[in-house]
Amino acid sequence: MSEVFSPVASPPFNPWRLSVAPMMDWTDRHCRFFHRLLTRHTLLYTEMVTTGALRHGSAERHLRFNAEEHPVALQLGGSDTADLAHAAKLGRAWGYDEINLNCGCPSDRVQRGAFGACLMNEPLTVADGVKAMLDVTGLPVTVKHRIGIDRNESYEFVRDFVGTVSDAGCHVFIVHARNAWLDGLSPKENREIPPLRYELAYQLKKDFPNLTIVVNGGIKTNEHMAMHMQGADGVMVGREAYYNPWLLTTWDATFFGDNHAVPSRDEVEESMVSYMERAFAEDACPWYAIARHMLGLHHGQRGGRLWRQVWSNHKLKPLPPREVFAIAREALARGAEKPVDVC
Repeated sequence: MSEVFSPVASPPFNPWRLSVAPMMDWTDRHCRFFHRLLTRHTLLYTEMVTTGALRHGSAERHLRFNAEEHPVALQLGGSDTADLAHAAKLGRAWGYDEINLNCGCPSDRVQRGAFGACLMNEPLTVADGVKAMLDVTGLPVTVKHRIGIDRNESYEFVRDFVGTVSDAGCHVFIVHARNAWLDGLSPKENREIPPLRYELAYQLKKDFPNLTIVVNGGIKTNEHMAMHMQGADGVMVGREAYYNPWLLTTWDATFFGDNHAVPSRDEVEESMVSYMERAFAEDACPWYAIARHMLGLHHGQRGGRLWRQVWSNHKLKPLPPREVFAIAREALARGAEKPVDVC
């Protein structure tokens, strides 16, 4: 059996140079553990955690994470100043490296809570929340936002938002370079239909040279990442990191100058199996709640489809993960041996 690959601590590079976006129902602690096996230095974000959940629910349930995940940022959703301060204090106590405020989510549920993208219409409220969080924690407090609301495509709108919030002490802005249409579009459609206008993010960097401006939205290749880094300080990658996670193994060398040995897919999978066993021993977490995050590990590889079918087969749930691991490896090998049709 090959040696299990383990993640190591990240050196002090610019943490916003490259990051994986917060994604609801996806970037939980199990997903982040998986991603950390693939990249040492990329900044990882939690799913959005609402201040109400932290006021009235279990802090451990929402804030627990693995030590291996650092650097890791906590994204909060909320608008009440006192609640944000309370949540930021909890984030600091739990050991997060950054607190991020969501000002970009357009969902109806978030709008009903008066936070997310609709907060861009209230920059003074955002500024008050940022200041309240900075007052109670020594962590960086950052903001993730859109470039506009509904059909308002004025650059001045996002410029004034950033200017007001930066006056409160926020120095890092993650710019999803689309408008958020608050009526008529689903969250999925809001990630696809409003046009991308990266040039507005670049203009923010020109107008606010002392701020850190990170570009987000529709970025899928290393070439595009490098291009965006010419006009901004960093890039945040969303769904491509989830669907095609092996891309992350190229980032440390390409963007952080760290040419450490990259683990094989087999080593990463074996590390995940060991993690599944650990998670079950710690809190009876079932392996399939973890395995769902690594289904893209063999994306584009021969045998990958058969391998995914094994790890997502509900009939195998009663088996221990190491047995499923063995079945999955057999399926992968069987699929790789199939001849390729030649026309």
